[in-house]
Amino acid sequence: MTEQELLVDCLRRLNGARISYYLTGSMASNYWGIPRTTHDLAFVIQLPPSVIVKLVLAFSPEYFIDEASVRAAYQPPHRFNAIDTRSALKVDFWLPKPTPFEREMLKRRLRVTLFGEPAWVTTAEDSMLPKLLWNSITPSDRQLADAAGVVAVQIENLDRSYLKKWAEILGISAELTRLLSGEIRPKRT
Repeated sequence: MTEQELLVDCLRRLNGARISYYLTGSMASNYWGIPRTTHDLAFVIQLPPSVIVKLVLAFSPEYFIDEASVRAAYQPPHRFNAIDTRSALKVDFWLPKPTPFEREMLKRRLRVTLFGEPAWVTTAEDSMLPKLLWNSITPSDRQLADAAGVVAVQIENLDRSYLKKWAEILGISAELTRLLSGEIRPKRT
């Protein structure tokens, strides 16, 4: 199974189970920016406790997904994963933290079509800001290059006031300034 096939399979399962989600991480920055090879597939999902069994059943038996791990995701780091038993590829699921920024990201998500499937994805801006935030916690040229790839493709469409507002709140204004000025460049292969 390729990453594309894995993505389509996960979208079908999440949509079929009517679970509220959005695609984030490298796949979202690939959608908005300069694509790169990634083995990361990440979703943020809203998961009331009453829906846990429904989610586990939606992914079983083709995925190893441990119900106890899903339940544990209500505590930090608010994450669990599912392993595709056919390919051993991993899918990360994050529960949204109860912060204003994460609530805003959920409100702003966009409905798109990915490889013929309906999908919810972060906005271009909301694919960049978490990359800058992660970079501030654990420096990574890959995170910065992904964000720069989005800027390179979306420069005319970006909501700069939104970016600046949240960069200030998140403490990443200097990195955003470097990114928007072109000082941080996308990786060229």
